[in-house]
Amino acid sequence: MDIYLEALLLFLTGFLGGFVGALTGLGGSAIASPILVNYMGIPLRVAIGSGIIITIANSSTSGASYLSRGIANLRIGYTLAIATMLGSIAGVLLNLYTPTRILYIVFGAVLLVAPLPGVIRGSSGGEFVRIHSNQDSISARLGLRGSYYDERRRSQIDYQASNFIYSFFSMIGAGVIAGLLGIGAGAFKVLSMDYIMGLPFKVSTATSSLVIGLTASSGGIQYLILGYTDPLLVSLLTPGVILGSYISSRILNKLTSRTLRIIFTAVVWFLAFDMMRRGL
Repeated sequence: MDIYLEALLLFLTGFLGGFVGALTGLGGSAIASPILVNYMGIPLRVAIGSGIIITIANSSTSGASYLSRGIANLRIGYTLAIATMLGSIAGVLLNLYTPTRILYIVFGAVLLVAPLPGVIRGSSGGEFVRIHSNQDSISARLGLRGSYYDERRRSQIDYQASNFIYSFFSMIGAGVIAGLLGIGAGAFKVLSMDYIMGLPFKVSTATSSLVIGLTASSGGIQYLILGYTDPLLVSLLTPGVILGSYISSRILNKLTSRTLRIIFTAVVWFLAFDMMRRGL
């Protein structure tokens, strides 16, 4: 393949990963890594190790934009990031002892299952998930509440998080998956905040985009030391990721939560079947 064409394809892969990753809270590598493996012949562990690095760029761009617009909740994000970073360290260690074929199947299975709770909860057609009327004592003491202006609804949305302990432990699991597969595990972060904590879907998506960078930083350092990160690959993907993340963060608040769920599910399931096919 011509070197310039390959560079362009990597840029476009990064752009697609950054755009969809920021729009859904998945993180860029959840989209980019399967494309690199399935269509560009990049070894799986190199794609995982490089993908977790570009997730940091994805998070830095979209997370900062969401914070400036008041959609991402910094307090919720940082308290949950502690759990994901601990899980990510364990996930990288687990990756070293997992056969490549199993990684393909696990990667595909994780992507396949991830959207199901959101699809079920979104089937009622409501714009937001059920908001918990009462906070648990820990969530209240941590001040896990907030508000944002929804441009689509043209109104101020107030919300409060609950079930912090359950969400914290689910985030440890999300961190393990993030470290194992190098994907940021944004799907599980979104579902934890959406389904367990009862946050609006847009807040879950935006806060997930913020948290995945912190998760990726702990796992990314380990992959870098182990030699599974390709600097050239990262340098070609990153500009596309940044551009895609920036554009995505500008339009998130103009879309309905139902639209986000449809995009989220369609992209994830397509990549899931492709990854599982390679492992079987």
